Amino acid sequence: MEKKDLLKSRIGMKLVRVGKMTRALAIQKFKCEKLEITPEQFTVLTAIIDHDGLYQRQISALTLKDRPNITRIVNILEKMELVTRTSDVNKRKIYKINITSKGKAIHEKIVPSVLELWQDSVRGVSDEDLQNCLTVLNKIKTNLEEKLNLQI
Repeated sequence: MEKKDLLKSRIGMKLVRVGKMTRALAIQKFKCEKLEITPEQFTVLTAIIDHDGLYQRQISALTLKDRPNITRIVNILEKMELVTRTSDVNKRKIYKINITSKGKAIHEKIVPSVLELWQDSVRGVSDEDLQNCLTVLNKIKTNLEEKLNLQI
């Protein structure tokens, strides 16, 4: 594909649009089902479950959310007793974030709703096309990560 054609295809705009639409649908679904946390909080909780004991700056890098936003979300999750902060052995003001059993339970409760949302979004897409799409997106992500300077 020529550079001019690539620009005309607006891949970036399409990716952003799909992301925003997915977020909007998730917000609607979480509200409709009266789930205890927001999709944004679910994303952070998932990162913590996948990598228990992360520092907030690592959660920020994984979720691509800025540090103040992560601090706000972690504060909320901590008040809800879904996560705990553990002081780092070497530094007083740095905390590791750990999942609680209540946090795991809430996460497990919400996963089926999130899976349903994703199944709806890929309806009509063959497994092969979906796998090809994921392969291409992973290649693009790798290319971008090589250029992106994330401060962890």
